Amino acid sequence: MQFKDLILSKPRPDSLKDFDLPRRERYFPSSTDWRNEVLYFLLPDRFSDGQENQRPLLNRQQLNQFRPNLPNGEAWRFDKWAKSGGDRWQGGTLKGLASKLDYLNQLGITTIWVGPIFQQRGHLNSYHGYGIQDFLEVDPRFGTRQDLVSLVNQAHERGLRVILDIIFNHSGCNWIYASDTPGGQWEPPYTLGWYQFGAWLNAQGQPIVGAPHRNVEGVWPRELQEADCYTRAGKGDLGKGDLNDPNAEFRRSDFITLRDFQLDYPHLLNHLARCYKYWIALTDCDGFRIDTLKHVTYEQTRNFCGTIKEFAANLGKSDFFLVGEIAGGDYNQDRYLDVVGQNLNAALDIGEMRITLNQVAKGLMEPKSYFDGFVPGSAVMGSHRNIGRRHVSILDDHDHVFGEKIRFSSEAASEHQVIAGVALQLFTLGIPCIYAGTEQALACRRL
Repeated sequence: MQFKDLILSKPRPDSLKDFDLPRRERYFPSSTDWRNEVLYFLLPDRFSDGQENQRPLLNRQQLNQFRPNLPNGEAWRFDKWAKSGGDRWQGGTLKGLASKLDYLNQLGITTIWVGPIFQQRGHLNSYHGYGIQDFLEVDPRFGTRQDLVSLVNQAHERGLRVILDIIFNHSGCNWIYASDTPGGQWEPPYTLGWYQFGAWLNAQGQPIVGAPHRNVEGVWPRELQEADCYTRAGKGDLGKGDLNDPNAEFRRSDFITLRDFQLDYPHLLNHLARCYKYWIALTDCDGFRIDTLKHVTYEQTRNFCGTIKEFAANLGKSDFFLVGEIAGGDYNQDRYLDVVGQNLNAALDIGEMRITLNQVAKGLMEPKSYFDGFVPGSAVMGSHRNIGRRHVSILDDHDHVFGEKIRFSSEAASEHQVIAGVALQLFTLGIPCIYAGTEQALACRRL
């Protein structure tokens, strides 16, 4: 019996000791050259529930009919309507995504980058997926592990690849600090030392006594339930510190209430890597987008990526794709690519080049401003070969950690500007990545 069949026949494991990872089994091969791929990014909660054919189509000539009623008789405003749904689950599922594979295939997409699908805290509206509560389970709001395996299988049948979005820098808000912590139990101010651990949280976000017993309590797998797995340094400045300092504040700080891992703690990095090897073996996915990589040291990045690459290669995936989210601009991206080397395929272009691409596509900057970013010897991003192989071109994304946080098409005068932006991505160096909805100019002002 193959690994995935054996694992799916049992409940999800409580411990990393509960399964043996496979070797030399037959898996879907890697792309021969990732420069030939076109990526499409989506957050599964915001993409599809598979029920679209049961809803009326938008009529652009009668938009008022599709505008929801607001409470207290307030006048309809687009910004209020958009904000009203911005912080809660919308109902997208893995089966809904699978129902749109033919659409993505016809669009010309070759690789789907799926936002995090791992189980979140049940009492929070963490639809984005970056606050994991169970590293070995699919969030039930998205579906099941079988749904994820089926999605990847169906994608592969169509010649599409799938990249999963992963996090090994932090977990969700699965515990609180001790009751006497200065500044409170949830977001105490940053300290150069560490605070005392308080208590694990149950499914309703309330503290429990002792260790978690059910999979909706605390954090899973069990190996992540030691207090010293976490820096416990409180909430600091996520931009403060030197990139070359492994103990910089931005590397030890919690992300508000998301709890920062202490990756130097014995075996912790191996435990987290084993969690994600489990998902490679179970789903047959083709790569990972790695979240918040700047907040992980060079050495930790190199070790994590190296062990993932080696494991995937043993499954016949000779170039398992690893792309990092590295905030702070083009210099930071190139620094990680230089130091980590071939263990990291590429970085997301979420720095200066994204903003320049945005402005050029809208006619607000000279095209030369964008093309100068490709000049060998003077480009911040490095040589033309480096740009082509090691940078994923981003016109629009869900993070926008550098610059204005706004969808590209929301400020586009027409769909022609969106077409220009995507065309620049497709016909210049780099691996192009389209954000779900951009191809339909869903947020253009004329709506």
